[in-house]
Amino acid sequence: MAPSDELDYLKGLVAQLNLKIHALEEKARSAVPKTPAQQLRTILIGPPGAGKGTQAPRIRDEYCVCHLATGDMLREQIAKKTPLGTMAKKIIDAGELVSDDIMVGMIKDQLENNKACKNGFVLDGFPRTIPQAEKLDSMLETRKEKLDSVVQLQIDDQLLISRITGRLIHPASGRSYHRQFQPPKTPMTDDATGEPLVQRPDDNVDTLTKRLVTYHTQTGPVVDYYRKKGLWTGIDAAQSPSVVWDNISKAFKASTPKS
Repeated sequence: MAPSDELDYLKGLVAQLNLKIHALEEKARSAVPKTPAQQLRTILIGPPGAGKGTQAPRIRDEYCVCHLATGDMLREQIAKKTPLGTMAKKIIDAGELVSDDIMVGMIKDQLENNKACKNGFVLDGFPRTIPQAEKLDSMLETRKEKLDSVVQLQIDDQLLISRITGRLIHPASGRSYHRQFQPPKTPMTDDATGEPLVQRPDDNVDTLTKRLVTYHTQTGPVVDYYRKKGLWTGIDAAQSPSVVWDNISKAFKASTPKS
């Protein structure tokens, strides 16, 4: 082999090795579990459609905590047609809230058995009543833990109704679209998979109006409960998701004890 050919061959081999090394380094970096920015135990309060489903997963990923979304947990039970799911479906379709005993039991089970909750949690859709809040306090006291913050996403009811009645969901992934504000490229079709989109049965004006009345009646006192404890922060949820996130982050920083 001529020296020039051998040199070209070795250069090519080095280039391949460098690519392989880079790929292995990237794989190793992605395999290292993310460490939490800090311990975080927070509650995200807000009416249906206020943006909890957008912000809570980001909190989960940023702080390495578990995201306990009672709505998703109930829908999973409904999809599996468990006794709990069958009972919950009737209640949800009627625009009512599921009983305290059912909700508290689900949360208690997750806090005790979900390993993702070791660094803390973001509760989404719980507590919705004073008794639920009091039972959560008791659970945390038993675990020698305390809440860091309670963030309420605030938005006008009429804006919520227009948001939700146009909402479309891809059931498999949870991706959401909006007929007016964020339509899919092809009507009623998921952009990524081409699978059909659906509208949740409870995403209609009548059911939503009932849910909002129930939310304001039962959850309003919960806000006052946490406001008196000095844990509550209200955030304008009518802003863009990025602005809402910035404000949530500020609320968390403000609630962090100073060393």
